[in-house]
Amino acid sequence: MAKVRVAVIGDTQRGRYGHGLDTCWLQVPECEIVGVADPDEAGRAAAAKRLSAPQAFADYRQMLDKTRPEVVAIGMRWLDRHRDIALQLARRGIHVYCEKPMCRTLAEADEIIAACEQHGTKFALAHQTRYSPKLQVVRDMIEDGLLGEILELRGRGKEDRRGGGEDLWVLGSHVMNLMHFFGGEPSWCFASVLKGDAPIAKQDVAEGNEGIGPLAGDNLAAMYGMDDGAFGYFATRRDAAGGRFGLTLHGSKGKVEILTGFLPSVQFLPDPSWSPGRSGKSWVPVSSAGVGKPEPMKDESHSAGNVLACLDLLAAIREDRQPECSMYEGRVTVEMIAAVFESQRLSAPVTLPLKNRDNPLRQL
Repeated sequence: MAKVRVAVIGDTQRGRYGHGLDTCWLQVPECEIVGVADPDEAGRAAAAKRLSAPQAFADYRQMLDKTRPEVVAIGMRWLDRHRDIALQLARRGIHVYCEKPMCRTLAEADEIIAACEQHGTKFALAHQTRYSPKLQVVRDMIEDGLLGEILELRGRGKEDRRGGGEDLWVLGSHVMNLMHFFGGEPSWCFASVLKGDAPIAKQDVAEGNEGIGPLAGDNLAAMYGMDDGAFGYFATRRDAAGGRFGLTLHGSKGKVEILTGFLPSVQFLPDPSWSPGRSGKSWVPVSSAGVGKPEPMKDESHSAGNVLACLDLLAAIREDRQPECSMYEGRVTVEMIAAVFESQRLSAPVTLPLKNRDNPLRQL
């Protein structure tokens, strides 16, 4: 059978190739890489060698015309070109694997989804944790009643020098995606975004790193109403790093702590008080095989997660279904992020879906 033709778009000066969105295709036997595009000459040559790509281009549109791929990876981390490239691919009927976050605004997400729907193309997001087999184990635990009723979903960012608004976009997108996966659709958000101890103001808004667009805040906290009945919480403060990056599910019978990655650390505390010191109960590790069982799989970090995502995208194309982490999930992630700034702008809770489809900081 003919192999699936795959091309890769990166930009060495603007986010490179994300977390391995280029080399993962080398581990998918049913695919062949037919080209790579990178406007940086040295980066383009290095990528072509790394991928054994038969052709390399400075302009990705020329690559699309010359190589006619069936699937393209949008690898660069910077967000400012995701929308334009995705629209070009959708209009050509090319399926997409894209670095997260999906794009800069809800208006851009709406455009991407409309184009993909019109042309019948599939769009998958590179939230590698979403493809971890451990997530299904946790979901089974919830369905089996081990956690009882889910009451809260609590997440924090990495809280390094990017803490605050940038952390919300870059790392918080992983947490929002997991919160959506376990908690269902968010229906409202109430948030506070601060610079120091004061609410952000117009003069605090500046262009963010990595093509994010208008950005502000070094300390923020948000609360969400989820349609499964739980409340979601997210917070991040600059330079408060402490290894808290991840999501914790708090249930009436116990809680589960989930970090990020293909085989993230997942721990279960079968304790309704949520406190080992109070109950004397201990954390139990959760593997892809189940609670308290040894991990049978090898952790290959981002590479293995990307490979599973690529295989799922190919299956979604064959089966005419949405990928596991689809463009619709990507839009919800962008919406949960935008809702934080919209709530701060209006000094009030906001209902989701948001009426404002632009970056709220443009209107602060």
